[in-house]
Amino acid sequence: MPAPSFAEHDGLIWYNGEMVPWREANVHVLTHGLHYASSVFEGDRAYGGKIFKLTEHSQRLKKSAELLGFDIPYSVEEIDEACREACRANNIVDGYVRPVAWRGSEMMGISAQNNKINLVVAAWQWPSYFSPELREKGIALKTSPWRRPSPESAPVHAKAAGLYMICTLSKHEAEREGFQDALMLDYRGYVSEATGANIFMTFGDDNTLHTPIPDCFLNGLTRQTIIQLAKERGIEVIERVIMPEELADAKEVFLTGTAAEVTPVGRIDDNTYVVGDMVKNMMEAYETLVGKTPASEAAAE
Repeated sequence: MPAPSFAEHDGLIWYNGEMVPWREANVHVLTHGLHYASSVFEGDRAYGGKIFKLTEHSQRLKKSAELLGFDIPYSVEEIDEACREACRANNIVDGYVRPVAWRGSEMMGISAQNNKINLVVAAWQWPSYFSPELREKGIALKTSPWRRPSPESAPVHAKAAGLYMICTLSKHEAEREGFQDALMLDYRGYVSEATGANIFMTFGDDNTLHTPIPDCFLNGLTRQTIIQLAKERGIEVIERVIMPEELADAKEVFLTGTAAEVTPVGRIDDNTYVVGDMVKNMMEAYETLVGKTPASEAAAE
């Protein structure tokens, strides 16, 4: 039996400062954000009743909106509190929080100078993005024909809805061929990220992590957290250009993201990898930091 539509959940959504019944939190079909992708969003996770890096997420939401040319009419502190209110209203202890801001329907056309800026925050229970079985053996990625755009062609450092169109296309194609996700190259042909997560890898047996330079994609908050955790453990982190042909020489590979958390990769195209000590140590370090426990994971499922 298919899971219920997200439009059919019970609960409350924080909508422009008010708590609205979940099924009534709607927008008009002529909303500018729907037609012209003038929308930005965040994905936060709550662990044990506390939203991890909440303020950093709210700051990035405000910055993303600025990069798209609009100002969210709420302060970072107010967005933080809206996220907490959404969790409290829905009794979310371990779950996912989705703030999203968009231009409304006051004007229809490319120009949208007078459109109202809306903000909603929804929160719901959500287990790991990938199943425990996949996380144990590592997910499989397929290199996508779509590429991350140049900073000269899109606001690449915004978490903007329109930038995820090629991610959906890439992930759908990968899933049709039996993979769980896609690897994105950038406009130059360099390794960049997965469809919604950053990527790390090791080469050989040295205590070193390699990760692409985030110059045309998001420098994820989880990515930054893993870099800090690695350095605290004496692991050297090298941010550099990684060519796709180097994937054949990698030993361990993993993804990082608010949804993905730390997820091992067992395969990219025809290249296979071990779920070794580096990946396991980073998973453990991250789960300890955020307060994730097997009990909370089971409760979310």
